[in-house]
Amino acid sequence: MPRGNLPSEVHRVKAKLVDGTVCYYFSLRGRKGTGFWKDARPFPKSPNFFTAYSAAMARASPKPNTLMTEAVVDAYISSAEFLSLKPRTQSDYRRWAMRFAVEFESDPVVMFEDAASRAEVNQWRSKWNYSPKQYDYAGTVVTRILNWAREQGKIAEHHCSFAKVYRSDRSDVVWTPDQVVAVCERAPEWVGRILVTACETGMRPGDLVRLSKAHIEPTPGGRRIRIRTNKRGKSAFVPVSQAMAEIIDATPSDRLLILANASGGPLTEHRASEGVRQWRNKAGLTPNRLGYDLRLYDARGTAATHLLRAGLSLAQIAGCMGWSLRTAAAMIERYAQISPDETDAVLTLLSTAKEGRT
Repeated sequence: MPRGNLPSEVHRVKAKLVDGTVCYYFSLRGRKGTGFWKDARPFPKSPNFFTAYSAAMARASPKPNTLMTEAVVDAYISSAEFLSLKPRTQSDYRRWAMRFAVEFESDPVVMFEDAASRAEVNQWRSKWNYSPKQYDYAGTVVTRILNWAREQGKIAEHHCSFAKVYRSDRSDVVWTPDQVVAVCERAPEWVGRILVTACETGMRPGDLVRLSKAHIEPTPGGRRIRIRTNKRGKSAFVPVSQAMAEIIDATPSDRLLILANASGGPLTEHRASEGVRQWRNKAGLTPNRLGYDLRLYDARGTAATHLLRAGLSLAQIAGCMGWSLRTAAAMIERYAQISPDETDAVLTLLSTAKEGRT
């Protein structure tokens, strides 16, 4: 229906009276009980019409925002910001976003403009009090969604930014040579290849499972691995050690991936980690015996030491591992402390590296 000169906030209803004439009733759009004018004309031009409209706007309460939280979550998942995230991050965010949507599906999103909403979100997060990491993740996703909603003009503000509870420092957990040998002696070949590759390259499980022959490049002195990491999207350059060269050369010629599962098929991150965990336990390296949970991811400290032995600087090692210089030095020093046979040689190299950095 044409709107003529009507203000955008005006809602018009056409009615046919008993005598057959037509009358138009005018009110404020989206707000009940705000009728302010009736006229036989669909587009009143009388100054009194606009005076009545202005008076109605002044009397009316703000137009309610009926946009529901569930709809905002759906919109966020379809947004360019969400779609720009890496696939693994999208998967994790989507799972927590759906939980948030289910919990607050019957609530309008403007409720988060009220400071009291923070307590409600914290009450929902308390379902995961047993896992500080999940408790934090729930808060992170809620904050991201509400930040996006604010930037899109769907809410004016929100009070749901949370301090982190989970703290993880595994810098003192590394694989020793004896532990690697203990697992490889008992485990099937495919598990041993995973662990050795992790210890020689320092790659995260997500990069290990996609390492292929296409990532191997020749260098004047040998070979190197060049791979764009999943986590940061940056290229890592890792020299191929003698042990890693044996893994590469032993890979069947008809297989592109360096690592594979028991059937020779592609690995998943979970299967790679679980395979190492299962055979770690069978080798007697259980958390109860060691006093800590030794994981595939912890092979990165071992790899850092190998890189130092290969002549890389602390800055280069930090770049390969995605660490700070301080963390790289701490990991190597820890490795030396728990590997008595290598202590003197490794600490001498580390001392020289630190002096060169200074």
